Amino acid sequence: MKKILYILSVAALVIVIHSCKKKESLNVFSDYKNLGLGTYMTLDKNINLNLDFSHLATSTVGIQVSQYPNGQAIDHIILFATTNASYDTTQWHFVKSIPYTGPGTQLTVSGAELATSLGVSIGTLQPGTAYTFYTRIITKQGYSFDVNTTGDNGGGGLVTGAYYNSVFSFTAYIVCPFTGNMVGTYKVIRDDWADWSPGDMVQVTDGPGANQINLSQVYPGGGIIINPLIVNIDPASGTAKIPKTVFGKYSANGHQYTAEGAGDSDVAGFVFSCTGYITLNINIDGDPYKLILQKQ
Repeated sequence: MKKILYILSVAALVIVIHSCKKKESLNVFSDYKNLGLGTYMTLDKNINLNLDFSHLATSTVGIQVSQYPNGQAIDHIILFATTNASYDTTQWHFVKSIPYTGPGTQLTVSGAELATSLGVSIGTLQPGTAYTFYTRIITKQGYSFDVNTTGDNGGGGLVTGAYYNSVFSFTAYIVCPFTGNMVGTYKVIRDDWADWSPGDMVQVTDGPGANQINLSQVYPGGGIIINPLIVNIDPASGTAKIPKTVFGKYSANGHQYTAEGAGDSDVAGFVFSCTGYITLNINIDGDPYKLILQKQ
């Protein structure tokens, strides 16, 4: 038999109880025929999830989607933008309505559309900022489905789990392609490791290879360098990674400290050559510390 989609959410149900039903059958959830038919979309592919800061107005992010078979027919999808990935719809900002044209429908947003939806000038959108876009399906029967009206059953996770490949939201970043030119003097904005205080000036140099910078004149501040503290940068997005490195100590016989990116696969943050901005989350001996530098 073909799999039939039923979304088990009280908020999304249309419960039909037949008058001829036997008295002993009191649980309306015991038979799927008593439940309303829902719908959801699946992710075909990510088209692009990075807005290019260098061409922000025309740069676009988006995904390609298809309706899961046998649900209510989708008429259109409404896109909302948020700055904090909240299910609270009062924090959602309307972006636009997109007709559902069949499998492979594209949901895209430009930097200009994002700024308009948030009610801000495009110049206020900065590299390193993440935005979450929520989808709301409107069916041809007039029903709507989003994260707040669709059940997320604990095991499979229709909304949040990977099993269904559903698309109730997607997240995009504003990025700045790495072009080098990072050598110079930087003001310390934040240093949780506390080698430096906000306002101190430090030096950043080039790494030994392309698309790298060297933070050895930052950490260990005033200490002894054991190995260069190298940051590898993805030239397309400015995403920074710090491979595990024993970088230094603070006295001849002192403890040797290890640093690595605090995120998955050694991801540490971003290095933006377009704005001379460095923001990194670094695990030092297993504990996370944030470092923010601004080129002078």
